[in-house]
Amino acid sequence: MAHGEKRKFIRWDAIHLLDYVVIDPDGSKGRYSMGRTLDVSLNGLKLETSYELQLEAELELTVGIEEDLVDLVGRITHKSLQGGRHVSGIEFVKMSAEGRRVFRLYTDAFKKYQEEPESVE
Repeated sequence: MAHGEKRKFIRWDAIHLLDYVVIDPDGSKGRYSMGRTLDVSLNGLKLETSYELQLEAELELTVGIEEDLVDLVGRITHKSLQGGRHVSGIEFVKMSAEGRRVFRLYTDAFKKYQEEPESVE
């Protein structure tokens, strides 16, 4: 969310977006991009991207919930191509205790959003 934003409620469409940086094998930061979260758990997530990510690659991910941002590191454990988009399963390998607390809120909000019936107008 933008700096100084005063929202008290989660913007549901933003729950699906996150940014990430690919960590190159030498430890330097590589390509930066955004992806869409398809599913989450406390141990990992499923990420949809517009380009292929390499198996076993590490990503530095940033996830936002309300005013909190969490930076964490994940490793790609599996991948597939679905409808022209690349889908990667990511297992978390590094997250602080505070990050875990905030990510639990993100996970709960994501699951709540998934359970809500779609409105038909």
